[in-house]
This record gives sequence, structure tokens and C-alpha cells, in this order.
Amino acid sequence: MSNWVYWLKLYETRFQARCLAARMEEDWWLYGYDSPDRVEVFRSRKGRFGVKYVWRKKI
Repeated sequence: MSNWVYWLKLYETRFQARCLAARMEEDWWLYGYDSPDRVEVFRSRKGRFGVKYVWRKKI
């Protein structure tokens, strides 16, 4: 079982959060990082949007 990691910044619109999520899924390899296995956009209680992601444990 893996735990979600939450990106520090919250965004005003779902579009902004989705842009970050797409970069995490597709572009992190450019900077030498592995891409997360799962990335999701969520809405906070105050109505702002954030990104959470998870990596599978590699054995």
C-alpha cells in the first residue's frame, strides 16, 4: 500500500492544477526524475485545487 504525496501549492482553477499534473506525468523524465505512477487533481475544503501523486514501491 502506498501513501499519497501532496504538492505544496494550491491553485485557483482546476485547469492550473491539471497542467501541473500533466507535466508530472509526462515531462519529469526531462529533468532526470521518474514519473509518478498515479497523479490526481483534488479540490480542497476552501475550493482551491491541488495535485496528489503516488509511486509504487520498487522491490
